[in-house]
Amino acid sequence: MALNFKKTYRFAVKSSFYITLFSTGFVIALLYQFFTISWPFCVIFAISTYIFSFFVLQYRVEHFIYRRVKKIYDDVSLLDSASLRNHAITTDMATLTKEVKKFATDKKLEIETLKVREEYRREFMGNVSHELKTPLFTVQGYISTLREGAVKDKVLRKKYLERAEKGVERLIYIVEDLDMISKLEMGDLNLEYTNFDIVELVQNVFDLLEMVADAKNIILMFDRKYNKHINVYADQEKIQQVLTNLIVNSIKYGKENGTTEVTIEDLIDNKVIVRVRDNGEGIEKQYIPRLFERFFRVDKSGARSEGGSGLGLSIVKHIIEGHDEKIYVESTYGKGSEFSFTLEKSK
Repeated sequence: MALNFKKTYRFAVKSSFYITLFSTGFVIALLYQFFTISWPFCVIFAISTYIFSFFVLQYRVEHFIYRRVKKIYDDVSLLDSASLRNHAITTDMATLTKEVKKFATDKKLEIETLKVREEYRREFMGNVSHELKTPLFTVQGYISTLREGAVKDKVLRKKYLERAEKGVERLIYIVEDLDMISKLEMGDLNLEYTNFDIVELVQNVFDLLEMVADAKNIILMFDRKYNKHINVYADQEKIQQVLTNLIVNSIKYGKENGTTEVTIEDLIDNKVIVRVRDNGEGIEKQYIPRLFERFFRVDKSGARSEGGSGLGLSIVKHIIEGHDEKIYVESTYGKGSEFSFTLEKSK
């Protein structure tokens, strides 16, 4: 086992010097008192005493400190037994103190991280429970009412069954999104890269969401007319899901008679950036870092009334990062928001 000793030599040198000084002085005094002083003998005695003292002290100090330092290493688990065999253990107190402080700091950070994760886990479980409980109780309420006699009223029966069906559809939507995000977080993304025109894909999403936007008199538009194809290399189905989620959010939180505008720009030679911008209510600054968390909502009551699973932005983030790309958000409260993401150009 390799050792790294630094200050023990200084201790042994000084201690050996004091022992030699005392021993030689004592021998000279005895020789002077009882015998004739032999200076060669005194010199040899002094050198021999110094060397012997040095090695005895150094050996003893090294092993004395080493045993205690090794115990400290073992107790605080700075190194496991394999590491102790393969790496040097220092007996220098300054180095040891530094390592113990580093150990304490690392453990403190680890504890803080575990606390954050535990808090996140509790919040996530509470959110899942709430999201599932609301439609479940809705369905249960309508079915119970029908069983208690409302089933005989054809008009009421149809209305309640339709509402119960919507509750079931919401449950399915939430479960499907939970299943998707679980797969995304486990790395089971299974991207199928193809070359496609991002302008055409955005227009397809506009066509799909046109009726949803019309309900709030929101205009879906490009920032300008794109006469040329802008081909990118990505999973077309997944990017369509990203665009759909972002545009649906812009409609959901946009103001009536507002706009949702999409911009596609060259970023660098092999990248484009797609921006989805609205002039809606915007997001307060303190909420922006949490936007991509599962089930996080800025306005919890209002957002739930608009529907959705609360997982859309989290799914968007996983899909974009699965492409090794970046997603950004900028927002000014009261003026609107912009979500943007990068994509690789087709070669």
